[in-house]
Amino acid sequence: MSTPVSDIDTHSARSVLGAHASRIQRAGSTLPFGDQRHLEAHQWLVDEAYLLDAQGYEAWLESLTDDIHYLMPVRVTTALGSGFDTSPGMAHFDEDKYSLSRRVARFLTEHAWTEDPPSRLRHHLSNVRTFATPDENHLIVESATLLFRNRGDVRESSFISAGREDLLRRSPSGSGWQLARRTIMVDESVMRMQNLAIFL
Repeated sequence: MSTPVSDIDTHSARSVLGAHASRIQRAGSTLPFGDQRHLEAHQWLVDEAYLLDAQGYEAWLESLTDDIHYLMPVRVTTALGSGFDTSPGMAHFDEDKYSLSRRVARFLTEHAWTEDPPSRLRHHLSNVRTFATPDENHLIVESATLLFRNRGDVRESSFISAGREDLLRRSPSGSGWQLARRTIMVDESVMRMQNLAIFL
């Protein structure tokens, strides 16, 4: 007997703000690189990376579903076989559409001190793998991202390396895809970046 989608344990399921996020998961092995769905998902990620580099956050918000859950758990160092590598209940980002919109709105005010002057950003995208789901209107997409960030003229540049698992949903109009869920697994347990006033 298959497990109901709503009962599947995901990082979002363990978060208050992720209570309404889709629980849909992958089905089967990776899609071939030549599959139309993979090509569309890969292009979506590349277009998003350019949008984030340009800090076009208002346009980025439009590419998110209303039930988006955007999560970056805190990584911890544990013994082999412990069964977990994130800190329960702790996250660098734990956002829904409303909280993301408030963060974006703040960028447009004179109070966004962490991004005035704005950072110089470059999102490097690689290792994209795409998976079908039980619902043809959803895709699971895994990717690796390396963010370069430089701000000002004195402070050293910084980097964040992370893996992401995204849930893409075909937009209601059928014109493209939207991001319905993102889980970011950063490759550091202690973040070296001065602040996280950007998106990954």
